[in-house]
Amino acid sequence: MEIDFLKKHPDKINEVSKMIFKEFVEKTGSSKKFEDVVNYISNEKDTTFPITLVAFENGECIGTVSIFENDLKIRERYKPWLASLYTKPEYRGRSVGKALIDKTIEVVKELGFNELYLRTEDASEYYRKRGWIYVETVSDEKYEKIDVFKKVIY
Repeated sequence: MEIDFLKKHPDKINEVSKMIFKEFVEKTGSSKKFEDVVNYISNEKDTTFPITLVAFENGECIGTVSIFENDLKIRERYKPWLASLYTKPEYRGRSVGKALIDKTIEVVKELGFNELYLRTEDASEYYRKRGWIYVETVSDEKYEKIDVFKKVIY
């Protein structure tokens, strides 16, 4: 498995956008359009957010994760955020998510941050088991329960 920056693989932008759109936009009932996702992840730079990483196996895109400056408007003081972690179903259970998270932590550390945040509505146990620290549970206009976690980076 290889993990690389999406910006180095522009031919994969649509494929990754479809994964993100299907899992994190359609399922949540967001009003964002597919083109919004494509435009957002197409605007990547080297050291500013968003940054999207892709896991490859034999040239096939098998998972993705993004780093956003903020992924929860009611908590703007927390920066940056791990977002849109997704592994294709047929590759789950093979540590693709762990590898993507590890690479995300490495990138964030290289950018000079010593903390990384995430939000989840339904995967709190997954992150607790992987050493993420529970910060708080909040609500916003869309969700009644959002758990916020952080990872301290050494």
